[in-house]
Amino acid sequence: MARVEVLLPQWGMGMSEGTIVQWLKAVGDRVTEDEPLAEVESEKVEETLESPATGTLTEILSQEGENVEVRTLIAVIETD
Repeated sequence: MARVEVLLPQWGMGMSEGTIVQWLKAVGDRVTEDEPLAEVESEKVEETLESPATGTLTEILSQEGENVEVRTLIAVIETD
């Protein structure tokens, strides 16, 4: 098994942080690459954060409503 870190991406040049609006998956859920993981609001626009890998979501490190900086570790996926 490999550990894949899910980082908050930078969707726009001026983006420095985002707010986790809603997690669409829970710890223990199976996810596939490019599957929606969470809704993130940045600069008044909601974006969908997609899974970077296929595996099991093992940790959620940023909670709903939390502001996080770009490239912050927000979740972990264990691959098969």
